[in-house]
Amino acid sequence: MHPRIILATLNAKFIHASLGLRYLLANMQRYGGDDLYQHTVLQEFTIHRAPQDIADALLAQCNSAPSAGVQIIGFGVYIWNVQQTGQVIALLKAQRPDVKIVLGGPEVSHELEDQPLVAWADHVITGWGDVSFPQLCRALVHGPQPLMKVIAGVQPPLDDIAFPYVHYSDTDLAQRVLYVEASRGCPFKCEFCLSALDKTAWAFDLEAFMAELDALYLRGARTFKFVDRTFNLKIDASVRILEFFLERLAAKPLEPLFVHFELVPDQLPERLQACIAQFPEGVLQFEVGIQSLNLEVQLAISRRQDGAKTQANMQWLTQKTHAHVHADLIFGLPGESWDSFATGFDTLWSWGPHEIQLGVLKRLRGTPLAIKAQPHMVFHSEPPYAVLQTDAVDPAEVQAFTRLARYWDLVANSGRFGRGLQLLLQAPSAFAAFSGFASYLWLQRGATSGLTPEILVDSLFDFLVQERGLVAAVVRDALLADYRASGARAMPNCLKGFLHRPDVALGKIGAVHAKRQQRHVSEHLS
Repeated sequence: MHPRIILATLNAKFIHASLGLRYLLANMQRYGGDDLYQHTVLQEFTIHRAPQDIADALLAQCNSAPSAGVQIIGFGVYIWNVQQTGQVIALLKAQRPDVKIVLGGPEVSHELEDQPLVAWADHVITGWGDVSFPQLCRALVHGPQPLMKVIAGVQPPLDDIAFPYVHYSDTDLAQRVLYVEASRGCPFKCEFCLSALDKTAWAFDLEAFMAELDALYLRGARTFKFVDRTFNLKIDASVRILEFFLERLAAKPLEPLFVHFELVPDQLPERLQACIAQFPEGVLQFEVGIQSLNLEVQLAISRRQDGAKTQANMQWLTQKTHAHVHADLIFGLPGESWDSFATGFDTLWSWGPHEIQLGVLKRLRGTPLAIKAQPHMVFHSEPPYAVLQTDAVDPAEVQAFTRLARYWDLVANSGRFGRGLQLLLQAPSAFAAFSGFASYLWLQRGATSGLTPEILVDSLFDFLVQERGLVAAVVRDALLADYRASGARAMPNCLKGFLHRPDVALGKIGAVHAKRQQRHVSEHLS
């Protein structure tokens, strides 16, 4: 009798490839045995696929076992897929109650009692599953049968964990983002983050990891996303990894390469800067967690951040390197008001990051923020558990910010409105300026989705001309340049009659009105 073990998850998008499932597959051989490894398969879906289709595909895999023995489906459960995963499990249990369902992942590692999918599951592994999942599968297949439904995952030394990267397929390498990690854990204690539960950060053996990285590169991998929470924590390792990519750029300068890291913003010593400065445009992307620039808020969430070093490093990255800098801010942190958030946004904007990701605070199960009594903080009861109100912001402000953040993605982070955004944000407060546009857009359209580039062009034109009093010709010239650069081919109303005029493409209309526009901007600023 042969078992069938399926490793499954529902990714947010096809381009995401689950690193966690590949760790489980890699360690199945080491801790489950060759017999289990040979009968283990990996099945990835997306949250957009119908639950019944997913259940049917999984049961087809179970039925394809040479001769049915114990059948196990392990699900990776996260905040973005918990509801859909629950629907799939309910269908599986209704059709095949004999199939063993095992859950793991951050969403089922804390506060298990009130979760329906936990009730349907046969076993839940909390925390690390690299070793515990294969061991559980071995017990389910060969005995003795496990007595506990909830199993605390064993955290082994990193040297005892098999690397997962050989289990990225050629299709993964060609079409998907490859997630890699040189370390796990985080030494910081930010109370809104699950990493606050880590005692420290642990690094994989550097030589062994570099060999895995080299093997991926030799197989053709050119897009690497490091999931380390603190990539620049240990500078020797950071420099070594950056030098690895610099060497390959030197050997093959015409080949594309993209590498993403999460950086601690106040730790960029000269050795690291020297490496970063050597990278050409389009290769490095840094995600920099700012979260809040309010010192009282930082203290309230146990976040340590040197403000002066953060500013200096951010400005160095944006002004002295070719790295793409993506900075994060969170709205709804304890003590953070609308006005204090606006001040922080304006400060961050002045440092010149290429993107600012505006997030709304979420209540992640198990975090110190979730555990502490917060009677003044109200969160949505359904995933992703976004904050609804706090001690400093009321429900209307949270709703307004949620709309603003969506519009910011469509206009600013989309990269479609470089010149138009410059006109829009020419004000004492960039945040207030964009907030005004967000309020206008909501009143005009009443939607945060289904807004085409053409609708956004017309809305931005109308706002800048009618509400802000800017010169129509100059606004049209800027939006026309943006629209052409984006590659769009339709016809916004405000550009009709201008889209195919060569003189407009050269910016001549804008030049005629430049002095007049400057006077209008000056009047607005005063």
